[in-house]
Amino acid sequence: GLRVTVLLTSSLMVLGAGLRCVPVSDLEIRKKLIHGGQLLNGLAGPTVMNAAPFLSTTWFSPDERATATAIASLLNYLGCAGAFLVGPLVVPPPNGTAHLVSQSNTQHIKDRIEAVLYAEFGMVSLIFSAALAYFPSRPPFPPSVAAASQRLSYRRSFCRLLSNFRFLMIALAYAIPLGVFSGWSGVLDLILTPIHVSQVDAGWIGFWSIVGGCVVGIAMARFADFIRGMLKFILLLLLSGATLASTWFTLTCLTTVTHLPLTTATLYTSCILLGIFLNSSVPIFFELFVETVYPVPEGISCGVVTFLSNVFMGVLLFFLTFYHTEFSWFNWCLPGSCLLSLLLILCFRESYDRLYLDVVVSV
Repeated sequence: GLRVTVLLTSSLMVLGAGLRCVPVSDLEIRKKLIHGGQLLNGLAGPTVMNAAPFLSTTWFSPDERATATAIASLLNYLGCAGAFLVGPLVVPPPNGTAHLVSQSNTQHIKDRIEAVLYAEFGMVSLIFSAALAYFPSRPPFPPSVAAASQRLSYRRSFCRLLSNFRFLMIALAYAIPLGVFSGWSGVLDLILTPIHVSQVDAGWIGFWSIVGGCVVGIAMARFADFIRGMLKFILLLLLSGATLASTWFTLTCLTTVTHLPLTTATLYTSCILLGIFLNSSVPIFFELFVETVYPVPEGISCGVVTFLSNVFMGVLLFFLTFYHTEFSWFNWCLPGSCLLSLLLILCFRESYDRLYLDVVVSV
């Protein structure tokens, strides 16, 4: 149920954030505590990223599910948007965009980092307390036939997913571009530093791209609730825009070859459009996953694709540890992944098994 899962997730986050705040003078012990805290926080991640479709099915009617999925999943991205601002605005930059001039400045940076860690610990503790006080597992009455129906077991669910070629198609269509984009946006300041963009500007670019993606994603999900059976069409539009925006950004960074204007406005526009198109596709993908493989539980289907997305992000960051002096190859991964996803969606044959159950059985 949702209550037990959310309480377990938030308790892992509290414990993980708390380990990072333990005031230990020994740097090796401090490093181990921070790694342990990050591990616990990572263990809590799957619920945050995958529970949105299950939450929307459990609590909302069929004409509200896509909107509820979008709000629940994209609020997580707003937290990422806040991280883009908190880092550059609270902690002075120690990388190539600024220079450390004194020992006192180094101590100031350490103090600001600790302030961020304490603030995060306070926020997750507040969330855990709120969930502990009130977070029911389900409503008194199921809002739809699908919410009350029996789901497959874990073993049968995995067998169904691995043998469903259509699911594997859209799983790769989601995992490849979103995994590449997650890894790329995580090191956006390093990518933009060679073209003389400051860490603060990189933070604002990441912030507005995520905020724009959240707004457009909720709007697209509301459109999908009003006009059902349009998920594939919406994804084709979003991925086409992502392919064009990522190609524009990559060519702009190669200004010595393409001679395209490299200005703050063009970088902001291309990056923000890319974030809008990719981030807003997340809830649409989630709804399509659930519709395609129903009656597989929502958490399992979305968990599998999130795992695949993290695998692609990890592989990309692994190569970044060896090829970190020049980032043009990293930029080209973006349009390539978006184009591949667009082709997979174009060949995908959509079906709406859960929606069919709700409509036909209800009638």
